[in-house]
Amino acid sequence: MNEIKVYDVHAFTSRFMPSPELEALLKGDLSKFLICRVEDMYRHVKQAVPASRSLMHACLYLTEGAATMKIGSEDYYIRKGEMLFVPAGQVFSFDAHDENKGFFCKFHDDMLLGKYGNSELLKEFEFLKVWGKPHIMLDEATSGFVLHLFERVLQEYMEHGLQHMNILQPYLIALFCEVNRVYQPLLANQQTNAVNITNRFRELIVQNIRNRHMVSDYAAMLNISPSHLNKSVRMIARKAPTKCIDEAIVQEAKVLLSQSDFPISEVAIQVGFEDQSYFTRLFKRYEGMTPTEFRRMIKMS
Repeated sequence: MNEIKVYDVHAFTSRFMPSPELEALLKGDLSKFLICRVEDMYRHVKQAVPASRSLMHACLYLTEGAATMKIGSEDYYIRKGEMLFVPAGQVFSFDAHDENKGFFCKFHDDMLLGKYGNSELLKEFEFLKVWGKPHIMLDEATSGFVLHLFERVLQEYMEHGLQHMNILQPYLIALFCEVNRVYQPLLANQQTNAVNITNRFRELIVQNIRNRHMVSDYAAMLNISPSHLNKSVRMIARKAPTKCIDEAIVQEAKVLLSQSDFPISEVAIQVGFEDQSYFTRLFKRYEGMTPTEFRRMIKMS
């Protein structure tokens, strides 16, 4: 089975925002970390970025203007003083016409591990999970702290790249701890068992969507009955498990349609459907257009 392409930073910028000026701003090991001002990045975006994914987390913080982005199956709109996270492995896309200022960074989990961080700290940052809430509204005081930390991290990065991890890592951890202090979990007041089941279900979908489409498959992996899974997911996600699975299938298909020249029949097979017509009906139900029309729209953009 062919794997969906995962862009590294150089490949991504070369395709969607080709610019020697932007490349000159990126320092050190780009598979671990990068930071730049949003305005220095967005002015080089030459086309809409279709459904894509990265092995690094991404973070956007605005000081002016607004931004829109699709993360998974949801659309998000953020303004000044707000943040948006794209967890590693999550499907995302965005347009080329936003006008804003702020900071953008990408980082690997390794940036939060080691001397000043640990795996337990990573677990606390729910906004880095595929089931977490990616859109975070900061209060005025926290926004000021976050702005100061971003400015300090950017200064260090521009002057020394990743040479001084003893400076970069503590500042980055402090930044995310500030964010975490005001983060409002989506499921804070819900039943713990149902929350855990739903979160694990969402993680399993991301890992298995290309060959597991049945609710019973995921119930078996969770060692619970399908009815228990259905009840838990409906309580927490406010939708049926089948809809969660369908949405993930469509997102996976959108990445393939954007990144490959596979015929539609092959895309259907790649996401687990031998019946192309059924796949087409499912795709149109969620996107309002056929896979062929979606691919044509991407090429025209």
